[in-house]
Amino acid sequence: MTTARPFFSLALAAGFAAVLHLAASPARAEAVPDVDTSLAGNYLAARLASSERDSDAAVTYLRNLMKLDARNDEIVERTFFAMLMDGDIDEAMKLADRMVKADRTHRIARLALSVRAIKKAHYQTARTNLALSVRGPIGDLTATLLAAWTFYGSGNTKGAVELIDRLEGPDWYVPLKELHAGLILDAAGQKKEAGKRLEQAMKIDPGSLRAIDAYARWASRNESIDAALAAYGSFEKQLPNHPIVMAAIRDLKAGKTLPPLVKTAQEGSSEVLYGLGSTVGRQGGEDLALVYLQLAIWLYPEHPFASLTLADLYEQLKQPSKAIEVYESVPDSSPLKRNAEVQLAVNLDAADKYKEARAHLDKMIAADPKDIEAIVALGKIQQSRKMFAECAETYSKAIALIPQPTKGNWALFYFRGICNERSKNWPAAEADLKKALELNPDQPHVLNYLGYSWVDQGVNLDQGVEMIRKAAKLRPDDGPIVDSLGWAYYRLGRYDEAVVQLERAIELMPQDPVINDHLGDAYWKVGRKLEAGFQWAHARDLKPEPDDLTKIVQKIDKGLDAVDQPAPVRKAEETQKGG
Repeated sequence: MTTARPFFSLALAAGFAAVLHLAASPARAEAVPDVDTSLAGNYLAARLASSERDSDAAVTYLRNLMKLDARNDEIVERTFFAMLMDGDIDEAMKLADRMVKADRTHRIARLALSVRAIKKAHYQTARTNLALSVRGPIGDLTATLLAAWTFYGSGNTKGAVELIDRLEGPDWYVPLKELHAGLILDAAGQKKEAGKRLEQAMKIDPGSLRAIDAYARWASRNESIDAALAAYGSFEKQLPNHPIVMAAIRDLKAGKTLPPLVKTAQEGSSEVLYGLGSTVGRQGGEDLALVYLQLAIWLYPEHPFASLTLADLYEQLKQPSKAIEVYESVPDSSPLKRNAEVQLAVNLDAADKYKEARAHLDKMIAADPKDIEAIVALGKIQQSRKMFAECAETYSKAIALIPQPTKGNWALFYFRGICNERSKNWPAAEADLKKALELNPDQPHVLNYLGYSWVDQGVNLDQGVEMIRKAAKLRPDDGPIVDSLGWAYYRLGRYDEAVVQLERAIELMPQDPVINDHLGDAYWKVGRKLEAGFQWAHARDLKPEPDDLTKIVQKIDKGLDAVDQPAPVRKAEETQKGG
């Protein structure tokens, strides 16, 4: 993007002046021109929509602003960016043409125009636009990889690979450079060199499904089906039953070879945008990720992962309705269709449409009673809605489908344990939590949950505290776990130690009402009553659960002694001795 300019034309300034004047002089409201009020109103609405990443609304208000202030370059820029984020690419391209006239090196506008040129197979035009764009670490890699694919599209495979190899940058460039060099060579039929590059990409980033998929496909055609199966098998150990991998393995076992992951410059360029968009989205660059993913889909709508990654990003941004739209667009022929159907139900629930979500999952489970993903999704929905008896029963159905649980199944027992504990079935909950720890002994959440439950009940105190300490050591920046350690000390009557840990927890999660409430109680116990009141007041303002709110208000008014508090827990042998 270009250097930000104040989002204020003279017309906008006049609009705000009119609104302020209107507020100061209500009797003269009729004298204010409607256009000024509309301009200011649309500006404010557009800013609010943009801040909430409501791209549909932002585009609507920004379009109105363009009609009212057609010469304002800043409005054009914001409208362009909002359109890209919303997937309105064709309209955004029209604004990109206009923007590069005002700012010749505008990075995102030049990127968009290069993608349009690639789609039309106008490869020299694409390279010209990429060469004119302002650069940075992401921009350098994007422009270089896209330019390389345009060289491939022009029939210059050697130039494409040399361009990639010349690019210098941080270490995280390397796996992407190797992958795209290998993809270009594979698409060009240069078998030996393609294999070297793709194998190197896989070795550098063994957790990358795209790298493993690309190499395994090459191996199926150039080495052996066994070599391809071995590559997929390495990924299976990390993430079992991935639908793309399972579909590929079925084809290989049927004696089929697999085509290259990418065959055209358009597909390769879409892969560049998808790969960088997914990476940027995981690192906090959601707006840019939306732009990259939307361009990837526009360039190659059949990309198997771009749509699901976009939907996942919408989930991350708490926009379930947008995610639902994307999941509905996944074609029935895609190996990822069933995953999309499960996530569609999850987002229906997030959009407060539980009945629709439940019906959707029930239909899936009826069609395939062994669909463990759909069953687990239903369990998670029930758990989030505090339907604890129901979710325990649902998780039991999922567990029944696993004859020999392994380390990867620990979460099923953990979640069923939570549901059993919350539905007052502690013996079953304890058995589940112990089983989860048996499968994964160093899992911090299980250590924390079981350890704290024991401390809270006054049993296995030494072991329970040690488990919580271990969890906190494994996850020192996890606010809830550090809070558990502090609250365990509180329950043991070790109030000074409780304060130390709860203050750490507050640093990690200052806006959590439970932790603020806990710290208030601990402060009270060590005589810091003024600070206790402050923490309770803060907890009250952070929208705690209704039952907690009632107690917090009582503590603020009358102090901790006005609220029923459980006595400090003691070891069973101490109780028996009357100690």
